[in-house]
Amino acid sequence: MEYNLLKKIDNPKDLRRLKENQLSKLAGELREFIIDVVAAKEGHLGASLGTVELTLALHYVFSTPDDKLIWDVGHQAYGHKIITGRRDDFNTNRQWGGIAGFPKITESPYDTFGAGHSSTSISAALGLALAALQDNQLDRQHIAVIGDASIASGMAFEALNHAGVTDANLLIILNDNAIGIDPSVGALKEYLAKSKSHDNTTENTLFHALNIDYHGPVDGHDLHFLISRLRYLKKQMGIRLLHVQTTKGKGLPAAEQDQVTYHAPGKFDKVTGKRQVKSSSKFEKYQDVFGLTVLKLARNDKNIMAITPAMPSGSSLLHMMREFPDRAIDVGIAEQHAVTLSAGLALQGKKVFCVIYSTFLQRAYDQLIHDVALQNIPVIFCIDRAGLVGHDGPTHHGVFDVAYLKAIPNLIIAAASDEQNLQDLLYTAAQGVDHPIAIRYPRGKGVLENWQQPMKKIEIGKGKCIHKGKDIAILSFGAVKQNVDQALQQYNHKGNPGHYDLQFAKPLDTDLLDEIFTQYQKILCVEDGSKIGGVGEQVQVYAQQKGFTGIFHKLAVPDRFIQQGNMKEVQQDAGISVETIVNKLVQMIDTHA
Repeated sequence: MEYNLLKKIDNPKDLRRLKENQLSKLAGELREFIIDVVAAKEGHLGASLGTVELTLALHYVFSTPDDKLIWDVGHQAYGHKIITGRRDDFNTNRQWGGIAGFPKITESPYDTFGAGHSSTSISAALGLALAALQDNQLDRQHIAVIGDASIASGMAFEALNHAGVTDANLLIILNDNAIGIDPSVGALKEYLAKSKSHDNTTENTLFHALNIDYHGPVDGHDLHFLISRLRYLKKQMGIRLLHVQTTKGKGLPAAEQDQVTYHAPGKFDKVTGKRQVKSSSKFEKYQDVFGLTVLKLARNDKNIMAITPAMPSGSSLLHMMREFPDRAIDVGIAEQHAVTLSAGLALQGKKVFCVIYSTFLQRAYDQLIHDVALQNIPVIFCIDRAGLVGHDGPTHHGVFDVAYLKAIPNLIIAAASDEQNLQDLLYTAAQGVDHPIAIRYPRGKGVLENWQQPMKKIEIGKGKCIHKGKDIAILSFGAVKQNVDQALQQYNHKGNPGHYDLQFAKPLDTDLLDEIFTQYQKILCVEDGSKIGGVGEQVQVYAQQKGFTGIFHKLAVPDRFIQQGNMKEVQQDAGISVETIVNKLVQMIDTHA
């Protein structure tokens, strides 16, 4: 396709020079450009296709970046990135050294606020608006675009509640497409669905009750009506909300029909939308191991329940939802509620598997401490996407969970080294434990062709010897064990390193460590989480307490945010790649430090 208009748009000033009747053609070009690039390079798709007209209307009406535009759930913002100076770099999206897949304040002055997690836009925009009020910058506009089910999160409600009693100048755009990654759930979704397709201003009591001037709903793909309504709202002051109804995946029939799959479809044919068939793999994804195992356990135990905050497909909980819809519950983008809800269920004898991505569990830290651990309620936390995750980058790398969980009393922390180990840890938790337990596992495919062996119970707090050696003991925690195994296969230097899987970060297997301290004078600890507060740090402290006088080294994620890239690139950057482990072993064998 010839991008005759789009190639002239290097920034929104160029956009504003166009006549309004040219914008529909530009919208078509922008939509096709997104499809072209994502079809070849992969990435998020459906959300940005749904916001093409909204993106153009916002930048056409408002004087960005002087007017502050904040996107919620950053995968809505591909069109925004393309027309704000990153068109020619868009093919590097989510790649190593390329532009980020989400708004990033260090990347462009048009990216007012970073957005990897959801439901942050109203709070951030309100903060900017209140600061402008203090500084008497009354003409500056502040726009928060909240969509993809983010409005149902507690943080969004908190911000709405506060905004309604301020004098700030804030326009909230509710991009209502009835879906996040999976279909939206909850009473608010049902309430919005009842809104009529014409202007419903006088009928909406929810936002009026919060002192918010409500407008809509309007067709989010009617570009000219959007521009007209935004121009009107630009002249208004105070807190106002425009309810915009859009279709996720708009313009690509396959994406409109299968919105879940085409949220991030991988590579596909840009004309037909047909996804590229990846070569079949004999290995299962870790999330599918979780989903299939929990379903199997639930069939034999009616007290097993599962909770997810808006990630039923991503966590593979759909298997259980189809068979036991009353026992597998999606609570929407509400991590805090998911944790405390799980605690309430567990108090009544339910065995609750609360499955949350590592990076999202950070949002429920207080609930972990106050509502679960303090009361010693045996919730089973299944921490998906633990460790580095690749192209989603620093907003989604799950590298802090061990460090932030380790300080919490009563909490057991385990990590699966492979698919069978994950299955056994889930089985162990289902048999009943006296404390809350966190079981972490990575993104991506495992390494075992036949992991569905008879399940066995694992002794809490016990590690295991993979193989004994001399000279160096390598201690691994979690799925980074596979990197250690590969490193040992490639290692052809002198010496004979031993390998141990710790399995638990809390409690540590001190008996195994005592044995290691007496048999080895050099120890290397490898993990895929933060070096600060990690397992290696904990083992080293214990070694010092026990009087270990040998050499101790740690390979873990350093004290900086790791950027996006493929797994080999991000692991190399973090210093936990196979190559890094081999080089470290050679260095430790050849030196005394």
